[in-house]
Formats: sequence, C-alpha cells, structure tokens
Amino acid sequence: MNRIFLDMHALQTVPPSNLNRDDTGAPKSAVYGGVPRARVSSQAWKRATRTYFKDEHLLEPGELGVRTKKIVEAVATRITDLDPSLKGEDALRIADETVQAAGLKTEVPKRKANAAKDGDPEPAPQSKYLVFLSARQLDALARLAVDGAADITAYLGDKKNKAKAKQLADSHHSVDIALFGRMVADAADINVDAAVQVAHALSVHRVDNESDYYTAVDDENTDEETGAGMIGTVDFNSATLYRYAALGVHQLAANLGHGLREDEPRTDPVRRAVEAFVHGFTASLPTGKINTFGHHTLPDALIVKLRTTRPVSFVAAFEDPVSGERGGYVREACQRLAQYIPDIERAYGHDDSTLTWVLRVGPHTQNLAALGTEAANLGELVTAVGQAVAERLEKPA
Repeated sequence: MNRIFLDMHALQTVPPSNLNRDDTGAPKSAVYGGVPRARVSSQAWKRATRTYFKDEHLLEPGELGVRTKKIVEAVATRITDLDPSLKGEDALRIADETVQAAGLKTEVPKRKANAAKDGDPEPAPQSKYLVFLSARQLDALARLAVDGAADITAYLGDKKNKAKAKQLADSHHSVDIALFGRMVADAADINVDAAVQVAHALSVHRVDNESDYYTAVDDENTDEETGAGMIGTVDFNSATLYRYAALGVHQLAANLGHGLREDEPRTDPVRRAVEAFVHGFTASLPTGKINTFGHHTLPDALIVKLRTTRPVSFVAAFEDPVSGERGGYVREACQRLAQYIPDIERAYGHDDSTLTWVLRVGPHTQNLAALGTEAANLGELVTAVGQAVAERLEKPA
C-alpha cells in the first residue's frame, strides 16, 4: 500500500485557563524560539480526542476500547453475561487465568488486600499497568474462558489454547487503539504502533503565567465573623495555540486489518476512523480547571493536508514569536502560515497529489483562504477528507 499521510494544523485561542497542569499545578510551558511559551501536552489532547469519540457518539461503542488496570473484572463481567452460572469468585478466577495466558501480568493490589476486612472476599486481581483492549478483544477472551471453564488451568495449559488467547488480544483492534497505539511492557509482541502522532500544542507568542488569588466565604458566618473561610491561588495563562497532528492512513489501515465488521469493504472502517479523528481532534478540548475558567473555544483556523510524501509541521513559522503589536495574535499568525506554507512546499518540492482543505472563522483568517479548498463547516470538511482518503486507499499500490 502507498504511504498516505494526513496533516492537521489548527490555530486556537484560549482565554485565561489552565488546560494542562505540571507537577506544581501551573500550566505547562516550554521554551521555543528563545522565549517561554504556553504548552498543552500531546497526551492531554489525545485523551480529550478519545473522550470526544465516546461523548459525541462519533463511533459506535463496539469500535472503541477501554484503558484500565481492571482488566480481569472487565473479562469476568463478560463471562457471567455469557454463562450466568459462572459468577463472583469463579468468574474472576477464570478471567484472571485467561488474561495471564494472553501475556498480561496480574496481581491483587496490596493496598486493597490490606484494606479488606476479615470475611471479605479477596479483591479482584488487576494488571500491573494500564492495558488498552478493544470491546471485541474483551468479548473474545471471555468466550475463550467460558469454553475452558470446566478446567481452565488444563485448558490454557494446552499450547494451542494459550497461543489463541494471545492472538485474540492482538486482533480486531478498536479504532482508538489503531489510532493511538498500545504498549505492553511485558508482552511486546502485542504492542500496536500508533497511526497518529500529536505534537505538544505551543503558543505562537511569548507567554508568562499569571496567578489568581481567591477567597471563599463561609455562608454561615455572622456579621461579627469577618475574614474568608479559605484562601488560595491558581495559576493560569491565555494563548493562541498552534496545534499539529499527523495521521499515517496506511498504518491505520494496517492496524485495523480487515475492519470491525465482516460484511464491509476494508476502506469503510478506515474512512470512519479518519473522519472521527478529524472531527474529534478539531473539536475536543482538555478539561483541566474548566469549572474554574470555562475556557470553551474552537479553532479559529484549521488546515488539513493529504499527502504521499511525509508529514510536515509548520511550527517553524512561529520560531520568531508573534508580537501582537496590532492587538491579538490570530491575524499575524495566519499571515505567517500563509507565507510559510507555500515557501516550505516550494523549497522541498510540492507534490501535485497533495490535497488541502481550509476551515476558518472571521476576517483575521482571510489570508489562509488561498491555501486550499475552503469548507463551509466542519461537517463538510470531515466528509471531503473521508472521501479523499477512501479514494486513495482504493488506488492500486
């Protein structure tokens, strides 16, 4: 299959906020171009994107996975659903052996074991690390466990059945696993290479964190009782962020295999996954301190490129920080991109097969209109990108 890359570039302005905290509680930051910048980690936006898939019903539940240490309980629940006679400790024991046969190490957490009172059932085993499995993988492991429930130890002692357990944990990947990958330290042979790379979002300008001093009043205080019930501080900043992600469509197709449904062509699940990612990455938002700041914004501009060469970030357009001398940063940021993108593509060879779409809001983004096909709204852009991806996949290598 030919290599196909989808690049996404977004400019998004957020008001005073603390989307993504460091270990001191301050907004994350980085030095770029010799000045401090606001930063939102790639993990924060990937988590927001995955959550958006579910919350906004962009994908069906069966197309999504779960990342948890409580993997034994998840399989045990499915075992009981398949065979109601297998429940409680029996279901947990059978599930635990099946999960271990798949190559995942489990243990009873010491803190839970120590907290259990005399007479309480033993806490359920958990994996030693977060494990990312699809709904279909959990279902398949449960079915295998039920098949061998009469003597699960002997059943999984058979090399053929043990190999099947590992194979079931490494097939029929969910869309989010295919996109964001999976790493299992103790079972590297079931790792999944991520199809998506997400950059840390950076402000296009210099940012210095600020601190908000706040007080809370005790509602039951009388007039004679002065002063605050509590005081504290919260750090924040505001910024116009450059966000970037690269999706290897060919890797996504390989991760999904022949799809989540047996009766559909291979391009259909890939197209659904691409459309969900374009929509989710664009519209999602990390929720750190959102009750305090209410920082609900959407991108001012979005540029999407479908290419066959290699991913290209345009962050270097902002190595010299935007000054904001004219008030605000969006106008100058768009001017920078409108100049930089044609220059970098001219210098390194613009592939005639590259397709570009632009979604923008407001007069400050006008300079970006000439970069590609303008979409009237996000839905139109998502559909156009999905159709172009499907057409590329159908072309012979």
